[in-house]
Amino acid sequence: MGFIMDGLDAEDYDRQYKDRELVSRILGYFKPQAPRMLAVALAIVLTSLVNTAMPIFISQSLDELVQDQATATLIRITVVIIVLGVLGWGFNAVRQWLSAAAIANVTLKLREDAFDAVLHRDLSFYDQFPSGKIVSRVTSDTQAFSSVVTLATDLMSQLLMIVLLVGYLLTVSVDLTIILFILAPFIVAVALAFRKIARNTVTQSRRVNAIVNSHIQETVSGIGVAKTFRQEQAVYDEFLDVNAQSYKINLRTGYVFSSIFPLLNGVAAFGTAALVYFGGLQVQGGTFSAGDWYLFIQGLALFWFPLTSIASFWSQFQLGLAAGERVFALIDAEPRVVQTGNRKLDHIDGEIRFEDVNFAYTDKEQVLENFSLTIAPGETLALVGHTGSGKSSIGKLIARFYEFQEGQILIDGQDIRTLDLHEYHGKLGIVTQTPFLFDGTVRENIRYGKASATDEEVERVAKLVGQGDWIGILPNGLDTEVGERGGSLSMGQRQLVALARVLLQNPSIFILDEATASVDPLTETLIQEGLDIVLENRTSVVIAHRLSTIKNADRIIVLREGEIIEQGTHDSLLADGGHYAELYNTYFRHQSLEYIEDLQNLLAEA
Repeated sequence: MGFIMDGLDAEDYDRQYKDRELVSRILGYFKPQAPRMLAVALAIVLTSLVNTAMPIFISQSLDELVQDQATATLIRITVVIIVLGVLGWGFNAVRQWLSAAAIANVTLKLREDAFDAVLHRDLSFYDQFPSGKIVSRVTSDTQAFSSVVTLATDLMSQLLMIVLLVGYLLTVSVDLTIILFILAPFIVAVALAFRKIARNTVTQSRRVNAIVNSHIQETVSGIGVAKTFRQEQAVYDEFLDVNAQSYKINLRTGYVFSSIFPLLNGVAAFGTAALVYFGGLQVQGGTFSAGDWYLFIQGLALFWFPLTSIASFWSQFQLGLAAGERVFALIDAEPRVVQTGNRKLDHIDGEIRFEDVNFAYTDKEQVLENFSLTIAPGETLALVGHTGSGKSSIGKLIARFYEFQEGQILIDGQDIRTLDLHEYHGKLGIVTQTPFLFDGTVRENIRYGKASATDEEVERVAKLVGQGDWIGILPNGLDTEVGERGGSLSMGQRQLVALARVLLQNPSIFILDEATASVDPLTETLIQEGLDIVLENRTSVVIAHRLSTIKNADRIIVLREGEIIEQGTHDSLLADGGHYAELYNTYFRHQSLEYIEDLQNLLAEA
């Protein structure tokens, strides 16, 4: 439960917006919808005029019927009422249709902006914040935001009706209208009293819903692990705790919103009783006609309803504002990776230089300190070291996925912070230990590296990897469906697809992050054959646990706690008898013997 309650706290990138700022931001999304909203405003005016004319006409008709009781007069009044009712319905329908289209377009644009923000957040953002909560902001919160706009259009209609109705009531009885004005602030005061509690409750509701979404997404993504370790009951129990917390907060939110209408209606009932009493006295005294009294009583209903609606809208408004606040916070989140320029790169030779770089994921986790390294164009550099030595961090910094705190990283002599990142990433190829494949075919996943590639180009690079032998094993060749996250393929097959995808991209700089750590020896051989092609004439950084991906490197860097303690070729480092030789004798040599034994077993089985 402690985890759940912690999840209700605001994220680090959340911020408090003033209501005026939020409304101004929302109105900005409506600028492209100005013509449609003008038509909505016209429909609101016409609807309000018709709705106001209805009780006025009935009031005057009552007085007329007292003097003229002819059937023709009654029929005429009935027809006019029907016409006014149809017109009111028609204008309101037009308003609803137009406003629905405008709201849909605004919500569409907001969701696009939120998703664009998601795509442009750097990887450190996703290290810190669960993806399920981020998804909730893009989906659930943008949908809740649309309710603000719906309420706003209804609010405009109600406000206009009040203005028109009050204007007419003043001509009927100034005294009774003044009583109306005196009573109105009490309703508004009650509604405003709910403002703070409603905003806080709704914000917590949005957060706990995001926690539920995050928990479900994480569970579904890791369902294989849960089943492997027989943790279904534990996962379910944890979900029950999360869901119970969601239930309590959503129930509290329901209580807040369900209690305001009865309270407002109670206050309005006292006002109605007072006006009925004083109006009745005037009718008895002959200073007020029965029709005017009816108009006031009818006007009360038309007055109290929009007034209580407007007051309650304020509380409901908090739901949309809280959702909008969360979406805008995601859009406005400050990036940690900040580019100081937008320099285009037509060509990259591939020289990479680290100059006195300091890098830490957090204040308490220093990874690199005064780190310097030069990688020559076309050089294949292998990084070796224990877990936490900084190998993967170097690759991530080269890819500009994270921001370093001090020093410089230069690509062909240009500060990496001044480059056009979109173009730079187009010249960068990365294959990780657990490659991600999108749902679709093998061919589509390879083409992800170059959307314009033809089928012939895709087939060519696929055959370059392991001489294409792996393609024949697939049920439908390159048109085999990979399933969600590539689940229908083995880990080795996913690596081969990922390698072909990078080959199609034809990058200038290549990063392999332990790309063969989780594959069998035979698949590793296929990958290694493909790597020989990939590494040729490209600057390559190889982060590996397998000897086969290290010993052929032009240079090996041995890292310990973010520092370079040795460097050289495989043979020279073995001859030196240092830390690399120790790693080789305790890990790589044993691994190599296992590799040969596994390969012999596979060949024997074949």
